[in-house]
Amino acid sequence: MIALCSGVPQSVLLCGYYGEHNLGDDALLQAVLGELPEAWTPVVTAFDQDQVRQLHGVETVQRRDLKAVLSCLRACDALVLGGGSLLQDSTSFKSLIYYASLITAARFQGKAVVLWAQGLGPLQRKRTRALVRLLLQMTTAVSWRDPESATLARRLGCDGEHAADAVWMLPQQQWLGRGGPIVVCWRPTPLLQGSDWSPYLQALDQLSTEADREVLWLPFHRNQDADLLEQFRREGLMPESLSRRSRQLSASHPREAMAVFRSSGLVLAMRLHALILAALSGAPVSALSYDPKVQACADQLQSEALDLRQRGRTAEECLTLWRSSLDGPPASRVIASIRSTVELHRRILRAALCR
Repeated sequence: MIALCSGVPQSVLLCGYYGEHNLGDDALLQAVLGELPEAWTPVVTAFDQDQVRQLHGVETVQRRDLKAVLSCLRACDALVLGGGSLLQDSTSFKSLIYYASLITAARFQGKAVVLWAQGLGPLQRKRTRALVRLLLQMTTAVSWRDPESATLARRLGCDGEHAADAVWMLPQQQWLGRGGPIVVCWRPTPLLQGSDWSPYLQALDQLSTEADREVLWLPFHRNQDADLLEQFRREGLMPESLSRRSRQLSASHPREAMAVFRSSGLVLAMRLHALILAALSGAPVSALSYDPKVQACADQLQSEALDLRQRGRTAEECLTLWRSSLDGPPASRVIASIRSTVELHRRILRAALCR
């Protein structure tokens, strides 16, 4: 039985990679804001504070100013690290110290600390694993977004349940896109350099030509993905016919991306949350996996993915897979099964805040 909140106004600091012009993290923020009990007022750590305030109507604090965030934390009643993989050392050890400072300060102030729908790791250094072991002992409540994170946490002495990524909590859309355009959500990756992209671009060219589809390029991370289309053109990798069929869109909110997806005949997604939002839009999807989390999501969707770590990929392999996916959305029962798991995140958040 979940405790009901008392109704006394309280505030919570929502900490994550928000306001960085990444639609995936914006979708995570939308998900956690939708799950907060009514009595709780959020303050969100954000880089582009104006954008987050405008899109979500919430109070913000500059996420890159640790002193300001710690000051804000003192005025809040709880700390929630919402979605993503924040406790990791692949970005930098400095990033981990940032989150460690917040967790430690919150616990010394006697406030609830919730790791909500989190991924854990990678933890490549011995000192990192030791620090995370201590941080996990300080948490009030934890939910993980995948079984690998839950397993790693157990090795570090922290039991916790797992469910699907929190973005699966967002409302579903009805697919309208049979015969619609092909939407490309690709990102730069060290796995594909220069001519390594050629088989994928050649297959995309052939598929769009034979199916007579427009190709819409939708960057999910504005700062990282937006130059990819022009890069292909500059480097002479883009077939001329594909270039003529292509145009780039922009989306400032996950709902805008979903509006594009629900009218598409196929979404070719590299980023995890592009894959999830496309599936929630009812759209046909095909993943290009640069990271195990993308492959895991494709497996959940019972959809084949192209593993970018595999060398010697041919255009024909890509074309065969994408042909079979065009205008063929995931089964509704599969999406319903995935979404049924995320009740766990809702239950754990409310139990932690409504004590």
